[in-house]
Amino acid sequence: MHTKLGMGLALITMLAGPVLASAVQRKPFGSMPDGSPVEAIVLSNGKGMSATILTLGASVQSLMVPDRAGKLADVVLGYDDLAGYVAKPNFFGATVGRVANRIAKGRFTLNGKSYQTPVNDGPNALHGGTKGFDKVVWQVVETHSGAKPGVTLRYVSPDGDQGYPGTLTATATYSLDDKGDLAVDYSATTDRPTVVNLSNHTYWNLNGEGSVAGAMGLKMMIPADAYSPTDATAIPTGEFRPVTGTPFDFRTPTAIGLRVRNGQDEQLRFGRGYDHNWVISRTKPKAMQLMARVEDPETGRVMEVLSDQPGLQFYSGNFLDGTITGKSGHIYREGDAIVLEPQMFPDTPNRPDFGSVRLDPGQTYANHIVFRFSTTR
Repeated sequence: MHTKLGMGLALITMLAGPVLASAVQRKPFGSMPDGSPVEAIVLSNGKGMSATILTLGASVQSLMVPDRAGKLADVVLGYDDLAGYVAKPNFFGATVGRVANRIAKGRFTLNGKSYQTPVNDGPNALHGGTKGFDKVVWQVVETHSGAKPGVTLRYVSPDGDQGYPGTLTATATYSLDDKGDLAVDYSATTDRPTVVNLSNHTYWNLNGEGSVAGAMGLKMMIPADAYSPTDATAIPTGEFRPVTGTPFDFRTPTAIGLRVRNGQDEQLRFGRGYDHNWVISRTKPKAMQLMARVEDPETGRVMEVLSDQPGLQFYSGNFLDGTITGKSGHIYREGDAIVLEPQMFPDTPNRPDFGSVRLDPGQTYANHIVFRFSTTR
C-alpha cells in the first residue's frame, strides 16, 4: 500500500474509532468434576452485541446488549465461572429437555408401555429429570463465521437416559446477526419412538443482570387470550382459561410486578407468582409468531420473543431467594429476572388434547426461537 494512502486510512480509522467485526471465539471455561472440559463460545455481531454460549447445557452465559444511549449491559443472569453452574445450576441460560417443563408424577405412556422419569419438582418431573440436558456437556459440531456468527452443539442422549426411550440426537444452534437477533434453533432425531420438547431457560433482566431495580418494572405484552391454570403442584388442569379480568392478561403492555403479589388469585399463590403456560395458539403453528414483547422503560431496551411453538411458559423468578451469588458478586433475589420459554404445553405426554410431543424414527423435531433486541427513544 502507498505510504501516504496508508497514513490517510489510519488517520480516518483513528478519528472514526475501531471498526468492529463479526467474530466467533472459543475459550476454556473450566472442567467438570469428572474432568470433562467445558468451553465458552463468544459470538460478536459487529454492532457491539456479544453472546457467550457454554457447552455445559448448551447455555447462554452472557448477552451484552446496548441501551438507548449505546451503553452495554449483560441482560442474562448466571455465573462468572463454572463452579457456580455446578453447585447451583438453577437452569441459568440452559437448554432444557428431553422434555421441558413438567410431567405429572414423572410418568407417561407410549405405545402402550409406561415409562418413569425421575421426579425432581415435588411429585413431578421437571425439565428432563435429575440430570437433564442442562447438566451435561454438549459437543461443538461447528462454528459459523461471517455476517451471522454462530455455533452448533450436539448431545446424544442414550436409550433409557432419565427413563426416556430411544437414543436421541439433539442439536442446538445459536447465531447472532447485526440486526440484534439472537436465534436458537433446536432439532432432534431418534432411533425409537420417544417424546421430546426442548426449550431455552435463560433468565432475562433488560435493566442489567445485577440491577437493583430487578425485573418487575419491565413492561410485557403476551398476545394470548388464554392461559393454562394448574393444580397446587404446577400441573395443568386441562382448562384453557380466558385471561380477561385476571392477572394473566398481558395483551396490553403491563408492568410485570403490578399484579404478581395478588393475594386474591389462587393461581399466583400456588407458584408464589407467575409460572404458567400462555396459549399463544391451540395447535403448533406453521410459521414463526410473536410470543412476547418486553420493554425496560428506564434503559429503552426491548426484547421480542418469536417462535413456532404454541405455548409460552412465563416464570417470574419466584424462587430466586437471595441465597444465590451470581456474576460480579450480585445477589439474585425474587423477581430479579424473568424466563420466557416457547414450547409445547406442560404435561403434554399425558394430555393428548394438548397435542403431541411424540417423535418417531425418520422424523425431525424442531423448535425455532428468536430473541430480538432493539431500543426505544
